[in-house]
Amino acid sequence: MSATLGVRRVRAPRGTVLSCRGWAQEAALRMLMNNLDPEVAERPDDLVVYGGTGKAARSWEAFDRICDALRALEGDETLLIQSGKPVGVFRTHAGAPRVLIANALLVPRWATWEHFRELEGQGLIMFGQMTAGSWIYIGSQGIVQGTFETFGEVAERHFGGTLAGRLVLTAGLGGMGGAQPLAVTMNGGVCLAVEVDEARARRRVATRYCDEITRSLDEAVARCRAACAEQRPLSVALIGNAAETHAALLERGVIPDVATDQTSAHDPLVGYVPAGLDLEQAAALRESDPAEYVRRARRSMADQVRALLGMKARGTVLFDYGNNLRGEAANGGLERERAFSYPGFVPEYIRPLFCVGKGPFRWAALSGEPSDIAATDAAALEEFPDDRRLHRWIPLAAERVAFQGLPARICWLGYGARARLGLRFNRMVRDGQLKAPIVIGRDHLDAGSVASPWRETEAMRDGSDAVADWPILNALLNCASGASWVSVHHGGGVGIGNSIHAGMVIVCDGSHETDARLERVLTNDPGTGVMRHADAGYREAIECATRTGMKLPGITG
Repeated sequence: MSATLGVRRVRAPRGTVLSCRGWAQEAALRMLMNNLDPEVAERPDDLVVYGGTGKAARSWEAFDRICDALRALEGDETLLIQSGKPVGVFRTHAGAPRVLIANALLVPRWATWEHFRELEGQGLIMFGQMTAGSWIYIGSQGIVQGTFETFGEVAERHFGGTLAGRLVLTAGLGGMGGAQPLAVTMNGGVCLAVEVDEARARRRVATRYCDEITRSLDEAVARCRAACAEQRPLSVALIGNAAETHAALLERGVIPDVATDQTSAHDPLVGYVPAGLDLEQAAALRESDPAEYVRRARRSMADQVRALLGMKARGTVLFDYGNNLRGEAANGGLERERAFSYPGFVPEYIRPLFCVGKGPFRWAALSGEPSDIAATDAAALEEFPDDRRLHRWIPLAAERVAFQGLPARICWLGYGARARLGLRFNRMVRDGQLKAPIVIGRDHLDAGSVASPWRETEAMRDGSDAVADWPILNALLNCASGASWVSVHHGGGVGIGNSIHAGMVIVCDGSHETDARLERVLTNDPGTGVMRHADAGYREAIECATRTGMKLPGITG
């Protein structure tokens, strides 16, 4: 596929006919293409999948070469990808990963946005975000359950288990943030989501992730207040700039019950529009004076956080959703102590799940058939009859989460459960219950795969927030265990200089040989999360490791 043919023709092949020499290679090809499906990617013409500038390949030439290399790849060879460009094919062995990916891994002294952009301009590097550059992004459907879990924990902690009658204020309806309105309403609440780009908001309405859209702040508030009074789930997209709308809401005395943010604040040049500019004006300033653009964006973020803190002072439950808004607000002039005076979502709501290896387990049907996801949904419910939240989530997802590109599903599973479900899927492929193999992956936001001091590893009990050995060990162990492809990235979610993270994917092709690989990979991958948190001294992780017989020197014996 070349650029001259048009990106909108990039769609993942479906069915059981192989264009590659094995299912692992075929899955990598289909998922790479799926990342750039117009239903999935934010800006497919530019190879941008989500998160500001998170790309699937460095250039269209590199994309073509990756596809050609995958089609020619033998079953005992491994393709190496350096920041979105194929750089080598080496003979390894049949049990090794078919693809190894490294994105944006700058030497720490040079790990700044400025140096990254200099190298990017020279065509030497690419920002892979998290699942964009590791070819396992599945659109907003991939993040919606994590968002559902987070808002579910908020409801449990503060509101008796439901968001019914509660107003949630947020901003950002891009590839990640677009899941927020649906996740709130699935928890019974009312969501007011501010989005500066009307096209993004309309896309979320079209895909049923958001219910309504308006340009009027007063109208948005009236609709939300009426829904809260009736305890009726509703999501409203308000077209506006959060640096302006949040201050206006505070001035009007509109104090939400919950507030957060999922703008692409981690990238102040591309991911956030300064107050006072429309999209065209922002694009012009970004081109003519990048430094001034960044200065104004950071100043606007500081204004947005000031408004959020004003709401917090009047009773709003406020948490950071891991996009580095707090850090960029501090860069924009807000006192750092004030900017970081509210917690991140991981230490506040998610860490107990990470301690038992629980996190975002996702899978896609390579057949392209929704019936394959329906069959795997049923299998998941059957395997875990006592998982209350899973039994609430799967039926809701089947009813309300629209497929984007290849049909896919996500659910949060922990240590032991992932391997159990993976083996079930592989038997289903082997027995002909599914029309084609299933590809299993996860978000990089997982129990043992990230070092990110302003998100996944914020406020670790032992102070090890910035120690990046753990995601590297995760990637190395996934390679040794036999994952189909493995990736290591820098900067995803919170921006260059702020994180190192790893991803893995494994394909259920139905073979008996794959049973052993699935059991190893899907046990060891979440196991590194239990290990990492046990090492940091978390009681829940130590108990999980002891209960399950993990061998952690100095901890379990």
